[in-house]
Amino acid sequence: MTGAFAGLRAVVAGFGVSGRAAASVLAEEGASVLVTETRSMEDLTALASDDANSDGPLTVPPGVNFAGGGHRPEHLDRADVLVVSPGIPEHAPVVQWALTGGIPVWSELEIGARLCRVPFVAVTGTNGKTTTVELIASMMRAAGLAARACGNVGYPFSLAARESADALAVEASSFQLRFHESLHPRVSVLLNLAPDHLDWHGSFTAYTEAKARIFALQSERDIHIGNRDDAHSSRVSRRAPCVVRWFRSGPPEQGEVGVMDGRLFARIESSAAATTNGHPPADGVDLGTARSRAPAFVADAAAAAAAALAFGISPEAVRDAIASFSPLPHRGAVVAEVNSVRFIDDSKATNPHAALAALEGLDRVVLIAGGLAKGVDLTPLAQAAPRLVSVVAIGEAAQAIAEIFRDAVPVDVASSLEEAVKIAFERAPRDGLVVLAPACASQDMFRDYRDRGRRFAAAAASVARGAVSAGSSAQRRDGHAR
Repeated sequence: MTGAFAGLRAVVAGFGVSGRAAASVLAEEGASVLVTETRSMEDLTALASDDANSDGPLTVPPGVNFAGGGHRPEHLDRADVLVVSPGIPEHAPVVQWALTGGIPVWSELEIGARLCRVPFVAVTGTNGKTTTVELIASMMRAAGLAARACGNVGYPFSLAARESADALAVEASSFQLRFHESLHPRVSVLLNLAPDHLDWHGSFTAYTEAKARIFALQSERDIHIGNRDDAHSSRVSRRAPCVVRWFRSGPPEQGEVGVMDGRLFARIESSAAATTNGHPPADGVDLGTARSRAPAFVADAAAAAAAALAFGISPEAVRDAIASFSPLPHRGAVVAEVNSVRFIDDSKATNPHAALAALEGLDRVVLIAGGLAKGVDLTPLAQAAPRLVSVVAIGEAAQAIAEIFRDAVPVDVASSLEEAVKIAFERAPRDGLVVLAPACASQDMFRDYRDRGRRFAAAAASVARGAVSAGSSAQRRDGHAR
């Protein structure tokens, strides 16, 4: 059999989205593939059938063998490589067996990197990756390129790498970056760094070093984009072995993209600016206004613009994409308004850094927070107290959340998200906000952050129906009284 991986004996540990893609691509490229899973195929099929995001019935790709019931040492007998899914941490026995036995360990990202034949931008960071990657892909398409967002954004890099495209925008998680050997983006982006996924990496230092691998193979011909405003990530970005450019939330300096009066500006070289008017103004080339004024979204737009310009996209295409791009679901959308109280879904805020960013610029807020803490210190959430009128805590971290805010604002603990939404509405002041910004992962109570966000929106809609019904009943009572 021919193919890029012909003759390779691969074991794929985990059969989630990335595992299925890895197994399929490896087999199609000539590898002999064994998939190992802790769950049975029957259990996985049942989960897929209940998943609103599933593409259909779950099947093992042709030419792939499947072993359920757990990863065992004998699965690695005669293996040339172990491909691990993001859900399997570095300290897991199957990974340690491979490392001890001298078997290379890859993530699905490595398969894509070995197959990709077009230039790409790779983006990582604690928060904002998906929005930034989707924005970059939109900017590429606005410039006339056949481009797509892929990677951790949802569509595996290994699949996109085998398809016809002019360019790709790749979201890379710390899990994927930890086990790559070949990823070489033309432009890399490190958005920010804050403690997250410490249960997987073991320490913030290990997490940081995994993120830094985004630029490990770049050379002086490549470009890295760093965040001038984020102290920790900017120190890491300065280590990049290539040209480093920056984005920031304030006015840009030379070679940067920044923000002035809510508008994005790029201080770029005159050759690039000449595509606009031939004479860039002293404060930069105007890239327009993003459709959302949320500070986190504007920062992501600045990062995307810096990356796209570094990639060679024209300012006009960048401006067009910024003007037309809407925030993605579960990232600050207003999902209901009841008696002047707005309900905001920021379910994707799965760590304290993201939750604080979601709350920036807001006040009169009832915060719903909690879930799986992932080994992360939640106490930085206390910084949000001045913006809050109340907190409703949920999930495994409910007591920790309650303790953080106990002496600052009133705190309730709810046994379900639906109960939390009802309590939050009761606590919300007139013209106030109920914000779901959990600062935690979702898997203690929900399938994922999307499921959590949908449940929040449904609960808010239920509250709205109840308020309308109560108002109608009150009107009828008033009418009878008269």
